[in-house]
This record gives sequence, structure tokens and C-alpha cells, in this order.
Amino acid sequence: MAKKKNKKKKQFLTPGVKLFLVVLLIPASITMYFLVFLAWQELKTFSIFEKLLYKSELEELQADFDLEIPEEYIPIYIAASEKYDVPWTLLAAHHRVETRFSSMKTLVSPVGAEGHLQFMPCTFVGWSHPSCSGKGQGAISENEKTDPAVIKKYGGYGIDANGDGIADPYDIEDAVYSAANYLSKAGVSEGKLKKAIFSYNHSDEYVEDILRYYKLYESVSDEIEYVVLAKREDDHIR
Repeated sequence: MAKKKNKKKKQFLTPGVKLFLVVLLIPASITMYFLVFLAWQELKTFSIFEKLLYKSELEELQADFDLEIPEEYIPIYIAASEKYDVPWTLLAAHHRVETRFSSMKTLVSPVGAEGHLQFMPCTFVGWSHPSCSGKGQGAISENEKTDPAVIKKYGGYGIDANGDGIADPYDIEDAVYSAANYLSKAGVSEGKLKKAIFSYNHSDEYVEDILRYYKLYESVSDEIEYVVLAKREDDHIR
């Protein structure tokens, strides 16, 4: 029986057609890449993507921190810093040491210090208050504690930062501004950081703790401030 001759398989695409397709696909691929890039740029303008990028930047800058500075507090530190000539990073350091950025179960210490930045009532309202003596807990009524007029009368450090008529150590803005006011007058505005920190809490260990966090935050302060203020500017434009 004669063997059948092997038929040569016919190519589905000729070399010429293949070359034509390659030439055709190159600009198509470039166009597709360009469209995807434009789409991504457009998506980044959406608030959800901006928030994710913003959060990622802050997390990266704070990678070496044992406890991240909550982003919502940073603009408050910066605003208080500008008003009282106190580094915002020092305010953040005090907030970290005093109440772990307000994450503690209670904002009242065993000795009676109150609020986000742990003010003794007599320091907040003023030591010339008739009930103030000893460690400064005093017998100050709740109404007096938050009354700006009473605080002014007795020479306290409490500040009504948001203009609601109340100087409240449990309000984060009031507390941060009050701390900035205290630290500024205690010596920070004159460059005497250690003196001011020790005045805030009479402990050498406390001073070292504050300075350690302050220096850590200072190492990336410009970058953090840039990211936060840039976001605030974008929000304002919208």
C-alpha cells in the first residue's frame, strides 16, 4: 500500500499579516496605557482616593513611632503653635505622654488632673482662686472651671480656643491651646524648653520622655506639616 504524502500545514497567519498586526498593536497598546493613566489621574481626584493616599503618606512618615499621631489632631497642634510660638511637635509630645493621644480610658488622673492635656484645676483656672492650695485640685465648681471670665480673673491658663464661650480641658482644641499658652509662658517662647517642660510636671523622667518624643516628631515635622497643610488647602479650594 502506498504511503500518503505528509501535507504541509498551511499557516493561519502569513508573516506579512503578523507584521501588520504588530505594527497595529503597538500604537493601540500605547493609547490604552495612556487612557488608563488618565483614568487613574481622574480617580485620584475623588475624595476616597485622596484620603487613602493621604493616610498612606502619614503612616509612612510615622513608621518609626510607637504610637501614631492621630491625623485629626495635627492641624490643631499647628494652629496652637502659630498662636503661642510653641513647636507643634512639643504639643504632640505632651499629648502623647499625658494621655496617649486621648486614648486612655479616663481623662482624669489619680491626683485630679483633667482633660486631654491633664491640667490640675488650679492651673487651668488660676492659683489665686480662694480654694487653691497644695497640689492644685481645689474646690472649684464645674461652672467656674470652664468660665473664661473666671479664668481671666484668677490668672489661669485655660483657653476658649473655638470661641464657644467655654474653656474646657475636655475639649481637644481648648486643651491644646491651653497647653500651648502654659508652655509659652513657662519659657518655651524664650527657647527654655526644659524649664517649661519641668514646670508642666516636676519630674526629670517626665522631661526626658517629652524631649524624646519631641525630637522624634521633629525629625519628620516638616514632611508631616507639608502633607497636612496641603490637604487642608485642597479641602479649602473645594
